[in-house]
Parts: sequence; structure tokens; C-alpha cells
Amino acid sequence: MEAPFPQRERDHAALMDRVYRGQRHIYDLTRKYYLLGRDRLIADLACRPGDAVLEIACGTGRNLAKVGRRWPGTQLYGIDISREMLRSAEASLGDRAVLAAADACGFDPQAVLGRALFDRVVLSYSLSMIPDWEAALNHAASLLAPGGTLHVVDFGDLEGLPSPFARGLRAWLARFHVEPRNRLAAVGERIAADRALSCRYRRGRFGYCQHLALSAGEV
Repeated sequence: MEAPFPQRERDHAALMDRVYRGQRHIYDLTRKYYLLGRDRLIADLACRPGDAVLEIACGTGRNLAKVGRRWPGTQLYGIDISREMLRSAEASLGDRAVLAAADACGFDPQAVLGRALFDRVVLSYSLSMIPDWEAALNHAASLLAPGGTLHVVDFGDLEGLPSPFARGLRAWLARFHVEPRNRLAAVGERIAADRALSCRYRRGRFGYCQHLALSAGEV
């Protein structure tokens, strides 16, 4: 199913399709070397059979496939604004997941996925590519079922890396429309306070990546 996009979202969807039309074929092979922390996030999900897991900006479906293998019996859902990436996800996941084209900042999960709330919601290296990332994070938090948890991993501030390397990495990431969200901890704490969620934040080694968990129960 697809959600109709306003013009701004259509523009972003078109940009993402241009970026990934060719890259989607080599995305998983190349990204495993620098999208660090994804497998730890999956291990930390602590899913039970029957839990509904939603990945927002699911890309090629790589993470959802690993969730299904690591946590058997889970129900898998994914949305992405790029129909090009969804082509890869559909080919990879088949009928093991419910997938839809939708904008992370304000999609109606019941309308596009057939479900309103989720036990686990995942944002993996996606907020750094979403222009209105704070809205996307807030919307993701609104989709948690009682006792559910939102898990985020993304690029960090890179402050622990040697300055020349950090500058070069930021410039390289910018070529792919990626911008590290250095305010993730503060924004996560604000959303947690507004929604009566618990919040845990962890900065990865050298500030390369960062992890955030917002939970309607114990984290």
C-alpha cells in the first residue's frame, strides 16, 4: 500500500530514488563496513514470539530479515519513502514482511500497514537522512504499544576521531545527503518527557555512532 505524499515529501522521495536507484544493488555489501551497531541493535530488541517489529526507512530489508532470523515468530513491518529501496526489500523479504511506501514524519500505520501500534520500532541510520528528523523521531515514538521500545542507531558527533579523518568523513557523508544528528540525546529526552517514556542514550566509541532507546516500559 502507498501513502500519498505532499510536494515536499515527493521531492525527498524523488531524491532518495535517484540516490539509491543504482546503489540499492550494492548497498548491503558496501554499508556493512561503516554502518556500525546495527546488529547490536537487533540483538537488543529482546523480542517475544508474536511481537510486531516496525522498521522506519527499512531500505533493502536487510535489518528486518536479520530480525526475523534472530527473533523467530516476530511479525515484520517496514516503510520507506524510496520505492527503489522497497523493490530490493520486497525481493529479499517476500511475504515475510508487510511493506509500504510512506513518509517517516507522519504516515498512518493503520492505513498503510494494517496495524496501529508496534512492540518494537527501529530507526537505523535513517534519521541522518530525514530532513525533519525530529518529527520522524516523535512520530516513531507515538507508534509504541504498551511496553514497547523504540531503538535508534545512527552516526554520532565523530568528535573522538582524529580531526582530519572526521572532516573527511563528514564531507563524504554529505555527498549522500547524510548529516549526523548531534542533538539526538537532547531531542530524545524531550520526546521521552513529553510522552512519559523512559530514555536511555549511549555514545559509541570515538563518537562514531550513537544509540537511543525510548520505552513505554523498562528499557
